[in-house]
Amino acid sequence: MNCDVLIVGAGPAGIFTALELIRLKKQKHIVIMEKGSPIEKRSCPKIHTKKCMNCKPYCHITTGFSGAGAFSDGKLSLSCEVGGDFPDLIGRPAAQELIDYTDRIYLEFGAVKEVEGLGNDDKIKDIRRRAIKAGLKLVDCPIRHLGTEKAQELYRSIQNYLIEKGVEFLFGAECTNLILENSVCKGARAHDVGKAEHFDVLAPVTIVAAGRRGADWLDHICREHDIIHESGTVDIGVRVEMRNEIMEEVNNALYESKLIGYPKPFKDKVRTFCQNPGGFVSQENYDNNLAVVNGHSYKEMKSRNTNLAILSSHNFSDPFNQPIAYAQKIGELTNMLANGHILVQRYGDILDGKRTWQDELERSSVQPTLSDAVAGDITSAMPYRAMTNIINFIEALDMVVPGFASAETLLYSPELKFYSNRIKLNRNLETNILGLHCLGDSSGWTRGLMMASAMGVLMGRALE
Repeated sequence: MNCDVLIVGAGPAGIFTALELIRLKKQKHIVIMEKGSPIEKRSCPKIHTKKCMNCKPYCHITTGFSGAGAFSDGKLSLSCEVGGDFPDLIGRPAAQELIDYTDRIYLEFGAVKEVEGLGNDDKIKDIRRRAIKAGLKLVDCPIRHLGTEKAQELYRSIQNYLIEKGVEFLFGAECTNLILENSVCKGARAHDVGKAEHFDVLAPVTIVAAGRRGADWLDHICREHDIIHESGTVDIGVRVEMRNEIMEEVNNALYESKLIGYPKPFKDKVRTFCQNPGGFVSQENYDNNLAVVNGHSYKEMKSRNTNLAILSSHNFSDPFNQPIAYAQKIGELTNMLANGHILVQRYGDILDGKRTWQDELERSSVQPTLSDAVAGDITSAMPYRAMTNIINFIEALDMVVPGFASAETLLYSPELKFYSNRIKLNRNLETNILGLHCLGDSSGWTRGLMMASAMGVLMGRALE
């Protein structure tokens, strides 16, 4: 197969590259290669079974059109201060212009007009004052919250629009490698999922936008083809869950509180991420049978709890420079302790140096929204440095949100964010391999829906 532009991955970065090419009326034959299914065929059986079925050949929550975005809580961060290091590549004013432009596209396809985190100035000032006293930074970031069910509707509209405009989708096509000749990328090789037959898609422009779940694959591709990159950051942490009453002030004023700290003794960066008022803790499965915890929230259906991630950032350089493999080993060990599931432990039990037992969990005032999580001891798998960072950060958060460090607060593990080793790119998002571009979370430059989408817009503008 031949085309003008080949996009590997139908996540937000790849989608918005195609959208911008169409909006600018650049007459291109665009092919998008995606391992998963179209959005209308993506469904998680856990809704009915109440437990993860470890679906094969891939997890529908993380794979398919719009990537993990379709099953996320659908939060669009409207500030360039949030969402990765892309502003460092092109400058903050340019990044903010792209975000504002991308936000208008989301609105055209049905995003909610309401923006969370605006107004409530006095309440936000009070929260910020307490954060400063605790040694934490509160990041201002307006958020447009789609909700999981609304996100699926919106991305279905985008998918149908792209098909209507002639974009060719190869669903069920897993990219296995790039095709290079004399350090020039000529396209990509793929196979139908579940089959042995391979086929090639040739194009003068190949864009890899494989998403967070494709970070490990892209790392191997970079090493094989000498694509210049540097070791990136890996986030290791927990998903925290408590009653809505504890988070009520922050939920009402900000919806999502983005707090950053550098707790002693290691002074590593630790941050909150993906806060879900009235939300649900969820499980995601990767191709190597790794189960990781996440969270989402709906617009209509609500729980009694709020969940959010606490992530400790780690960098490695010499002699070890494989942060993704490091995090995977932590996840595998945690999964082993939970017999392939997610571990959950009460915060008070961690401080008391004991595991949590299922009968204790059932008596707690905070009931887990991830019903098949296994009560146990996450400290048996979590490295000392990361666990120390998390505990000290939680104690600081308790000064901002009284009750956060309650004995019955739940911690789920493993919460891991895999960001590819950062690919060296110029302002046109070109790698050192002619004809090859890298975008989104798999490139190591973005983290989240909006920034990845904005990076795709820039890619569409950069192509002749």
